[in-house]
Amino acid sequence: MLHRIMRIHIQNPIDDPLFMFSHEQWDTAAARAGDIGRGHEVTLGDTDEDFAAAMEDAEALVTELGVMLRLFPCRAPRLRLIFVTSAGLERLAPFDWLPSNVTLLNNSGTHTEKAGEFGIMAVLMLANRVPGLVTNQRAGKWQKQWGSLVGGKRLTVVGLGGMGAPIARWGRLFGLQVTGVRTAAAPHPDCDEVITADELDRVLPSTDYLALACPLTPATRGLLDRRRLGLLPQGAGVVNIGRGALLDQDALCDLLDSGHLSGAVLDVFTPEPLPEGHRMWTTPNVIISPHTSVDEPSSYNPRSLDIFFENLRALRDGQPMPNVFDTTRGY
Repeated sequence: MLHRIMRIHIQNPIDDPLFMFSHEQWDTAAARAGDIGRGHEVTLGDTDEDFAAAMEDAEALVTELGVMLRLFPCRAPRLRLIFVTSAGLERLAPFDWLPSNVTLLNNSGTHTEKAGEFGIMAVLMLANRVPGLVTNQRAGKWQKQWGSLVGGKRLTVVGLGGMGAPIARWGRLFGLQVTGVRTAAAPHPDCDEVITADELDRVLPSTDYLALACPLTPATRGLLDRRRLGLLPQGAGVVNIGRGALLDQDALCDLLDSGHLSGAVLDVFTPEPLPEGHRMWTTPNVIISPHTSVDEPSSYNPRSLDIFFENLRALRDGQPMPNVFDTTRGY
């Protein structure tokens, strides 16, 4: 199929300088993409005025979640494709603002390598009681805590997409017994077992480390409620790099306060940012990461653009675009 030249606009965030797009980034990514990257008419905007002017004739928009929240809906008569540089787009719901002739894409896949590294680091931190060591350090308390090897322990990963699958892969390499949880219980090469969420109650009592890495949807909101968190065995640890609302945050704090859970490494919260005085700040044995675990500034935009071009190639070749966001399913 012939390559179609597109009118593409890139709109930068106004308050996140580490993730600003540049013409150099675009040119380099276009060169990597080969034929599908050539010939497009591209503009790059920093202001609301830039955005409004570009939307008069743009066919494709590349931008971040904050721009979408601020500036949509808008007049964009020729727009057919929106690529948002976030994997989770639940903040854009309900999607009644999205015209029926416009395809919405996310950047699932951008976070894969970083998510895997952060996820296995968090599991190793839990195994070595690092959250407890940090709690004692803050209190000026010299109290020995003994770590353990992870080989043979049980890791349950909720979500086997772009963020959960690499955690499963690293877990397998470290000798963990890995159970994956996803919508369909199809086998996964890095999991000893794959189940659906309906079977969580069966595996939680034998789970040493629980890693949440799934999108927030109506089906996953509150998935780990107080009852389910209580099924985790004494000394288990929790990692959450998905969304704060996947679990009952107060119940998690209660289980940490009581010592039933040994620790938690959390990157996402309800609300964000965590306000001053929130109990999470003083809950023992917690490591708090301010929603930065899977983002790496030097590679984030280049990888996102690679994914954008992968989708353009699929569109040109008459294939399904891999990053189409299903607004009914929420991912």
